[in-house]
Amino acid sequence: MSIIYILIPIAMLFVLIAVGVFFWAVRTEQFDDLDRQGASILFEEETPKAPDAHVSASNNIEADKR
Repeated sequence: MSIIYILIPIAMLFVLIAVGVFFWAVRTEQFDDLDRQGASILFEEETPKAPDAHVSASNNIEADKR
């Protein structure tokens, strides 16, 4: 029976931690857009880097000289 005096404060501590984590998640906008985050993993596409205009222009000039 004396174990209940230990388990009740531990349970209350877990509830306080859970409530704190919940309010932290709400405050940091973790629940704002649930669909986008789930789909972003599936449809992750790397955007191709645009060729550097300076490099391509200098390559064209060198090609013209030859």
